[in-house]
Amino acid sequence: METAFINTPLGVTKLEGDSDGLASIKVLDADETISSHIPDSLKIAAEQLQQYFEGNRDNFDIALNPQGTDFQKRVWEALLKIPFGKTVSYLDLSKTLGDPKAIRAVAAANGKNPLWIIIPCHRVIGSDGSLTGYAGGLHRKKWLLEHESPFKQQSLFE
Repeated sequence: METAFINTPLGVTKLEGDSDGLASIKVLDADETISSHIPDSLKIAAEQLQQYFEGNRDNFDIALNPQGTDFQKRVWEALLKIPFGKTVSYLDLSKTLGDPKAIRAVAAANGKNPLWIIIPCHRVIGSDGSLTGYAGGLHRKKWLLEHESPFKQQSLFE
């Protein structure tokens, strides 16, 4: 498994993967040591994430290789179908997967997603529109949803 680090608006982000695809993305604690070297196997992923954060990309076309159970992988596949700038509820996602009663299992699988942003678990919200749980922290989920919103807030102060 190879590792790369990129600076993002959400913090220093660690990418892990190999020739089989990107396996995980993590935002690091401030005290972790990082290297600026990006292995060839992770260059496209790093470039596409930077483009996303710059507002120049709304989808990803890289090989993915997340590790999880068959159920988790089914949930993550469903997450990939949520369009950029849109949200769904955990109930909607459970219904998409064929079992409206599986909300807790779907939420747990969503929380285990190792490829946040690329597999857009941040696009899943509570049925009442609330920002519920996010492994990366609710402040990051809010940032990502605002970043993807087609309705940009304009600053009153320049």
